[in-house]
Amino acid sequence: MSEVLIEKTGHIATLTLNRPERMNAITGEMLDTLSARLIECDDDDTVRVIIITGTGRGFCAGLDLKDATSGTGIGAPDNAAMPPRLDLRTAPPTVLHGLDTPTLCALNGGAAGYGMDLALGCDIRIAAESSKLAAAFTKRGVLPESGGTWLLPRLVGWAKAAEIIFTGRTLSSAECLELGLVNRVVADDMLIKETMALAEEIAANAPLAVQASKRMMRSALSEQFDDHVDHVFLQLLPLFRSKDFREGMVAFLEKRKPEFEGR
Repeated sequence: MSEVLIEKTGHIATLTLNRPERMNAITGEMLDTLSARLIECDDDDTVRVIIITGTGRGFCAGLDLKDATSGTGIGAPDNAAMPPRLDLRTAPPTVLHGLDTPTLCALNGGAAGYGMDLALGCDIRIAAESSKLAAAFTKRGVLPESGGTWLLPRLVGWAKAAEIIFTGRTLSSAECLELGLVNRVVADDMLIKETMALAEEIAANAPLAVQASKRMMRSALSEQFDDHVDHVFLQLLPLFRSKDFREGMVAFLEKRKPEFEGR
């Protein structure tokens, strides 16, 4: 059984971390497969939204500490499981950040260490009431290595991020909502239904426009305003010529739901 399952329903692809017996703790195989699946979905014109979730009670427990301390797996002292040359361009955090397809995290349980970074790397997070984010890095002798030091200060500000990371604190779903780390908290048994409903709402919009919006939001993180509006205008020109733009205008005038094709 693959350590990352993929299921496509309409225009939505769901990627499920699948090591429930280890709370979906990461392995090299899982990371490679996750990157490949993310790229596959982003290249698929029929996929308009990607959902990432986990099997069982946990979202992702981060490093498999049992494997690491026994000398196998990621984080082993002798680095036996580490590749001879680390190429971060194909690592899931880098791949996830570069996707044009919107990503939703269905946070079904505990997300610790790498799992927390993975959740924060998604565009939107829907959390089950029982879920938690555990910034346990400094408690394990490491740092947020998978995007957390970049993501967390931008999401909650420097001071709050410093407190969370330096203390290695675990945040309940209610605390995550208060801090703005998740978009909403729902009952555990409603998590997938609520996440799918939001995914379908996004997927119903013009996919080229949604993807261009995400690209420009990402670019805005490192651009001055004047440069950014120029780049936005360049993204707008091909949208004006798209079939979906015409469909959106006609549907509005005809007072009907548009049927977008991504062209």
